[in-house]
Amino acid sequence: MLGVKFGQKEYEITILPEIEKEVLRSSRLKHNFPWFLSDKEIASERLSKQLKFSKEEKQALDNATSIIYNWVLMNAKNYKTPPSPTDCKVLALGQIRSAIVVTDDLSMHTLAREFEIPILHGYELLKKMLTAKLVDKDLVKEIYLALETNSDLPRTWVENKDKTFGRIFK
Repeated sequence: MLGVKFGQKEYEITILPEIEKEVLRSSRLKHNFPWFLSDKEIASERLSKQLKFSKEEKQALDNATSIIYNWVLMNAKNYKTPPSPTDCKVLALGQIRSAIVVTDDLSMHTLAREFEIPILHGYELLKKMLTAKLVDKDLVKEIYLALETNSDLPRTWVENKDKTFGRIFK
């Protein structure tokens, strides 16, 4: 679904190469998301849909990342788990490209609000995808089940399940 525009606002899901690097460095992430690296088709799709940046955009992204990360370092006590440099780069992308960042990391939500960067939870993106018929009700159920099975179902997904997807789970 990477690179596919959907909805009236023509949302498009993209991923930064830094995310893949972060997964490769983290045994916890590799364990929780084994398909991220082992599924060749998904890996190929990620590589083919990577964002391209001009020299000026790269510089702006690096500058914004530095500002955001320095803010985190100076205010680390404000976060349950301070956002990583990669998290800050993702948020910086949201800032320089006027993109909506999607994450279930609550510390990133706090940081995004501090910099007025648009941000959504994963279940909110899933709802937009359902409304645009990019996914169907069965896939929504499968996603919830997979997250539960991996013990990776975010609290926000649980709290908003009935409100957001009530008809699907009745």
